[in-house]
Amino acid sequence: MRSRSSRRPVSTRKEARSRTNEAIRAPEVRVIADDGEQLGIMRPEDALNIARERSLDLVEVAPDADPPVCRILNYGKYRYEQEKRDKERRKAQKTTEVKEIRLKPNMAGHDIDYRVRHAEEFLNEGNKVRATVRFYGRQIVHTSLGSGLLNQFASKLDEIAVVETPPRMDGRQMSILLAPKTGAPA
Repeated sequence: MRSRSSRRPVSTRKEARSRTNEAIRAPEVRVIADDGEQLGIMRPEDALNIARERSLDLVEVAPDADPPVCRILNYGKYRYEQEKRDKERRKAQKTTEVKEIRLKPNMAGHDIDYRVRHAEEFLNEGNKVRATVRFYGRQIVHTSLGSGLLNQFASKLDEIAVVETPPRMDGRQMSILLAPKTGAPA
């Protein structure tokens, strides 16, 4: 059954919009023309008249300054370029993930090599790798086997990875965290 409410959900995302034209409420503003020339400090009404003469908008670019800084420019073009810059900035940020590889204390050599190859792929992509050894039942008595296995795993990857956290117990599992070396082949 559908809700009877005809209201739209309220957006929790706040947009940092610049004040424009009549929305500028400061008693005085520092004005910069569209060609970058400083026009000085004046009332917003006077600055708005200058902007209208040039068929442009008055945009508050630094509201926290004393007095606030306003530019005379084409607001649509300004917003477009601002969004383009933000998009480039977000694209430049690289998110690193932590990929997990699970091992058992009594693994055969080929199984370990198989997991090492997967870890190499993750590290070459720029991700961190957490290798964990889970101890089942009475295996918890032989934590030295798990520690040796994790150290062996790390030594096979020492050309492309650096140990960020050494092997340590956490409940019934032991883990090690490897990060890609800076300058490692990507």
